[in-house]
Order: sequence, then structure tokens, then C-alpha cells
Amino acid sequence: MVPIDELRGGRHGDPNADHGPLSAPGAAKDLAVTGLHGRPDHGDREDTMGVRLRTAFLLTIVILAVEIAGGALARSLSLFADAGHVLTDLVALGLAWFAEAQAARPSDASRTYGYHRTGILAALANAVTLIVILIGIVFEAARRLQHPEAVTPWVMFLAAGVGIVVNTYIGLGLRGSGEDLNIRAAVWHVFGDIGASVAVIIGAGVIALTRWYPADPLISLIIAGLIAKGAWDLVRETVDILMEGAPRNLDLAQMVRDMMRIPAVQDVHDLHVWSIAGGMPVLTAHVQVAQDCSLSACEETLVELNRMLRREYGIAHTTIQFECAGCDPNHLYCDLKPGGAAAHDHVAAGSSRPGSSPR
Repeated sequence: MVPIDELRGGRHGDPNADHGPLSAPGAAKDLAVTGLHGRPDHGDREDTMGVRLRTAFLLTIVILAVEIAGGALARSLSLFADAGHVLTDLVALGLAWFAEAQAARPSDASRTYGYHRTGILAALANAVTLIVILIGIVFEAARRLQHPEAVTPWVMFLAAGVGIVVNTYIGLGLRGSGEDLNIRAAVWHVFGDIGASVAVIIGAGVIALTRWYPADPLISLIIAGLIAKGAWDLVRETVDILMEGAPRNLDLAQMVRDMMRIPAVQDVHDLHVWSIAGGMPVLTAHVQVAQDCSLSACEETLVELNRMLRREYGIAHTTIQFECAGCDPNHLYCDLKPGGAAAHDHVAAGSSRPGSSPR
């Protein structure tokens, strides 16, 4: 069959060709139908959530300043470590806020997917920063375990208490975030920081009652473990997105089986699933249908496929090409080659394969 990109002089055909889908030979018979769905329009919900995320971001900056100041006054490493954990919250909230803002920013000729990847690059840079902070905390904790330093427990109580109160307010304010993965991740970061602040208060209580100062670096090591997990998750997710990896929570085999359950679908191949940013999966695929499948039947199949992919897998942006003869070879995953060549040929229904005799 002849893909519609080739009929329009796209990447599958000659870019200098001057023919359209109606004038191309066999266009009515050999049809590729493409369904393109952008990110859903959030409307008033987006504006409201944007304001809430901005407020949470600014309040988290206040917590960060309080805990840094408290750590300096109390000479408490655990407060500095907690401030490092708050920085992971700040990154998560900033990315969620950025994603909400970018959702309303239109794509252009140079950025056809918009500017969502800017947040991913920023997240990777922040993850590296967190790893540097983590190394510093671990070295300082090791030094203080060998040579404990006196700390001021009441300052630790006060600074950590401020963190608990403000983070609780932020977490409850963002709790109704629905299915937005960025916001849900930010909420988990916030409640994780509440746990870190509770650990600081426990350490301060131990020091106030027993004057056992090694409790402070021990608590800082526990919080460093939380920072390490957050930083590693951030690095792994951003690298996966930049490498165009499939979303980790997606079962590709099951998704293909679900696509094949739609009656008109005979085969699925040349499948690509990746993410533009966190919580923004994208899918392209070739779907083989019967040669006598009409345009109206293809439209109905396209609607069914997109409805199922959105409902079951959260994929709202799809490009699906219908074929009645498939590709050669007919592999589920496309083997791309340098220079834009792919390891398959598009063959029109009823046409000859390259190198064979015409029928």
C-alpha cells in the first residue's frame, strides 16, 4: 500500500514530488489512516492546579530556607540533610508546575512536540546536583560519627516542625490531583519529606534527653538514603525519556493483545511507544486490516483503538497507519537504520515486491 506520508511527499516518499492524496495513483484503494490526538485540554482545572502548584513551590522554598538557617544555627547535619530532601521536593513541584504551564504553550515549526523536554533536561541537571549534595552529607556524617559535635535540639524541633506543618498543608492541597503523574509524584515527595522531618524531631528528642550527639549524623544518613532513592529515580526516569524508552509501567505485550482483540485488526507491527515528558506517552504503529476494509470501517476501528489506548493505557497521543498488506519483514518493532532507512519495505496491496516480476 501507499502510506499517506508518501502521497504528501513526507518522509516515506520523494520530498520533491508534487502530488496529493487525491491525485496519487491508487490513493482511493491503498489508504493509510492516521489518528493524531494531542494532550487533553485541561481548561479551568489547569489554571487552578497551576496556581496550587505555584503556591506549593513558593512555600517549599520557605521550608528550604528555614531548614538551612536552622541547620546553621543548630549545627545540625540532619537538618541540612532534610534541606537536601526538601530540594528533591522543590524539583518535583517545579517539574509538575512546569508541565502544567507547558501544556498551554502551543507547538511551533521548530518544536513540533512543544517544550516539555525542557523540564526533563532540568530534572536531569537537578538529579546530578542532588547526588553531589548526597556525597557531601555522607562524608560529613562519617566525620561527625568519629568526632561528634554538639547541636541545639530546640532549633531542630522548631525548623522540622515548620517543615511538617507547611508540607502537610501542601500535600493536602495537591491531594486531588487525579491521574496527573507529575503531580502525584510531587505529592509523594512532599509526604516523604514529612517523614524525614519526623526523623529529625526524633533525633532532636534523643539528643535533648540523653546528650547522645551521634544521633544527629545517624539521622542524616537515613535522610541521605531517601535523597539517594529520589535522585536515582529521577536519573532513571529522565534518561529513559531522553532515550525514547517505553514507559516502565506499560505492558507492551498485553497492549498489543488488546489491540488485536478489536475485530477489524489483523496484525500490529512497526510499534513505537515513548514519552515526551513524564506522564505524556506517545504511540505510533502500523495496523493491518483486511483488503476490503472500507474507509468508514477504518474510521470506526481507529476510534475504537484510540478509545481503548486512552482508557486502558493512558495514551492520548497516537499516530496509527492502516495497511492491507503489511511490511516486509513484518516485525513488531521497527529496526531503524542510520540515515532514516528502516529495515522494512511498504508494499501496496496487489503490487509487486522489489526485485520480483509484476503480476
